[in-house]
Amino acid sequence: MALPQLIPSPSSSSITHQQPCLNPINLYLNSKSFRFLSNSSPPILHRRRRPNVLRCSASSFPEKHHHTNPSKSNDVVELPLFPLPLVLFPGAILPLQIFEFRYRIMMHTLLQTDLRFGVIYSDAISGTTEVGCVGEIVKHERLVDDRFFLICKGQERFRVTGVVRTKPYLVAEVTWLEDRPSGEEDLDALANEVESYMKDVIRLSNRLNGKPEKDALELRRNLFPTPFSFFVGSTFEGAPREQQALLELEDTAARLKREKETLRNTLNYLTAASAVKDVFPSSS
Repeated sequence: MALPQLIPSPSSSSITHQQPCLNPINLYLNSKSFRFLSNSSPPILHRRRRPNVLRCSASSFPEKHHHTNPSKSNDVVELPLFPLPLVLFPGAILPLQIFEFRYRIMMHTLLQTDLRFGVIYSDAISGTTEVGCVGEIVKHERLVDDRFFLICKGQERFRVTGVVRTKPYLVAEVTWLEDRPSGEEDLDALANEVESYMKDVIRLSNRLNGKPEKDALELRRNLFPTPFSFFVGSTFEGAPREQQALLELEDTAARLKREKETLRNTLNYLTAASAVKDVFPSSS
C-alpha cells in the first residue's frame, strides 16, 4: 500500500513547501527510539539507519549571505557549517561519517577546541537555508584512513548572518534563536493533543502493516512543550522541507499547531486507508 501523503499546514517560511511524504512506520520507529531525559533536558534520538556520509559544498551557500558589514554585536559568533540534505533538531542524535579532506581538516580543529559545528539544510531545489542547529560531537572514532565517524547531539538553533570564509570549509557568523513567549496559549494542552494524534497515527500504521494494535508508548514523558515540539518535528523523516519550516518557527505554540495539523492530515489518510482495507482486504 502506498504511504500516506503529508499535507503541511500553510504558513510563512523561507522555504517553498510541497507535499512531502510522511512514512508512519518511520514515525513509529523514531518515536520508539527516543530516550527521554528530565523535564529540563531535551530528548536524545537514536536513529535506526546507516550513518549519513557527508557530502557538502561550501560553494552551495548563496552569495547573498556574504558578510559586508564588519561590525559585530555581542550575540554574533563564528561557527563552522555543514550543509546537509537533512534537518537536525535540538536534542536529536545524528551519526555522520566524514571522509572529504576539507572536512577532515575541520574535524581535527573541532576535536581540539569546542566540538561544535552547525548543521544546515541544503538541497538542489531550495539551496542552503539560513536557519540550522548546532551539532555537538559527543563521541568520535578516527578510522585508519583518517576518516571520522561521529555521533553528534543537536543543541541550540542559529541563523546565519554572514559568511566569514568558504575555504578550506565554510565558516559563518550566526546569531542564536530562541522561541518567543506564546502569550495566553495553553502549551501543555497543545502538546497533549499532538501526543494523542501521534499515538493514533502509530496505532493505525501498525494495523495497516499487519502489526499488533498495542497502545503506543508514552511519547511525551513529562517533557516540556518546547523540547517535545522538537522531538515531534524530528520524527517527520522523509519530509525535510516541512521539518525545516518547523525548525525555523520561533513560537512553540505555532510549531505544535502545525505539527498537530500535519498529524491530523496523516491520520485522516490512514483512517481512509484502513476503511478501504476492511472493505477490500485483498487490496492491501
